[in-house]
Amino acid sequence: MKKLTVLFAVAATPALAASGPFFSMRNTDFVVLIGFILFFSLLAYLKVPGILGGLLDKRAEGIKSDLEEAKALREEAQTILASYERKQKEVQEQADRIVEAAKAEAQNAAAEAKEDLEQSIKRRLAAAQDQIVSAQASAVKEVRDSAIVVAVAAANDVIAKQLSAADGNALIEDAIKDVAAKLH
Repeated sequence: MKKLTVLFAVAATPALAASGPFFSMRNTDFVVLIGFILFFSLLAYLKVPGILGGLLDKRAEGIKSDLEEAKALREEAQTILASYERKQKEVQEQADRIVEAAKAEAQNAAAEAKEDLEQSIKRRLAAAQDQIVSAQASAVKEVRDSAIVVAVAAANDVIAKQLSAADGNALIEDAIKDVAAKLH
């Protein structure tokens, strides 16, 4: 800390400051002032402030055009977004309508399938009843046929035991006459 205090004391001594009259070339402040004035005069002569101003104006115009382009792009993006939102809403509504139509169609198909199933069951029941009736009729016919065969065999046995040959011939002739009378 002591070294730092000594350093500031040396820098503040008037021996290091400008010496002599102000308008002298030995005075460093005057020389710096002349250099400063010459530097800014040279800058003014070469129109550096105008060039810098033009560059700044050009840059400002570029930034302004970029901002306008960005604003136009933002508006275009908002328009496109609104368009997509409308399309998305329309697609959602259409999807809802399709779902509703599919539900209605499924219900109609289920009702139709139920009705078709009922009709099929009715047809199968009717066919089964027809088969039962047919089987009953067939069974009755078979029983009758069997009864007729048994009756004919029994009658044949009875007639064969009780009928003589002359009586059989007479019956045959009577039957031939009956057939002849019915045919003519």
